[in-house]
Amino acid sequence: MVHRIGTDQAESIFRQYADMIYRVALHNLKDPADADDILGEVCLVLMTKKVPDEEQHLKRWLIRVTVNKCRDLSRSFWRRNRESIDNYEHIEAPPPNGFPEEVQSLPENYRNIIYLYYYEEYTVSEIADILNMNVNTVKSGLKRAREQLKRLLKDSDG
Repeated sequence: MVHRIGTDQAESIFRQYADMIYRVALHNLKDPADADDILGEVCLVLMTKKVPDEEQHLKRWLIRVTVNKCRDLSRSFWRRNRESIDNYEHIEAPPPNGFPEEVQSLPENYRNIIYLYYYEEYTVSEIADILNMNVNTVKSGLKRAREQLKRLLKDSDG
C-alpha cells in the first residue's frame, strides 16, 4: 500500500536510509557535491510524495527514486554542458584598465570609494547611497584613502 507520511516519519526514514541514498548517488554520479544534492532531492520526494508501507518496498523505492534523480541530473542541459574549472587554471583576470597598482593595494572600503569617486565620477552623497554609508564616513574614507595613496606613491618613487 502507498500513503503519505508525516514529517517525523519522513525524518526517521531519511535518517535510516541517508547513507544508502548517498552511496547510490555517489556511485552513479562520481561527485560528492552532486551526491549531496541528490540526497536533498530524495529527502524532498520522501516528504512530498506517497511512499510504500512495507520496509522492503520502501528501500527499493528509495533506491529507484535516487537512481532516477541521478539519471535526470546526468541528462540535464547544465550537466552535459559544463566543464571542469581545472581547464581554466591558466586564465587570470586582467587588472582593470587604468587602475593603478597602488589603488589595488588599498583596503576594499577605500578602494571602492576611490573607484566610485574618481573613475565613475559619483559625488560623495551618491557614493554614500551606493555603499549604504554615512556621508561623513565616505568623506573620511576618501581623505584616508588619498593619504594612503600619497604614502604609497612616495614609497614607490623613492
